[in-house]
Amino acid sequence: MLSLRDTCLHPTSNKPYIVSSSGGVDNSPEGAQGGFTHGFVVEFASKGDRDYYVAHDPVHQAFVKKNGPRFDDVRVIDYEKGVY
Repeated sequence: MLSLRDTCLHPTSNKPYIVSSSGGVDNSPEGAQGGFTHGFVVEFASKGDRDYYVAHDPVHQAFVKKNGPRFDDVRVIDYEKGVY
């Protein structure tokens, strides 16, 4: 998952376009993770870049196709920093 930051390339510049990505194994003592064991955050410079990643990026699409069956449950939340 984290390697997508370097392998997903913008369709016009042919350069990596993911601004940042991070993630890891849950270690919360609160017990409110609802069964989820891992979390990831992927940051994009624009909604357009995000939308390309979700719907068209061939590297991301291949990742989903290959790894999707391994995941029991996935949640995706999109948000803008500072917008509540």
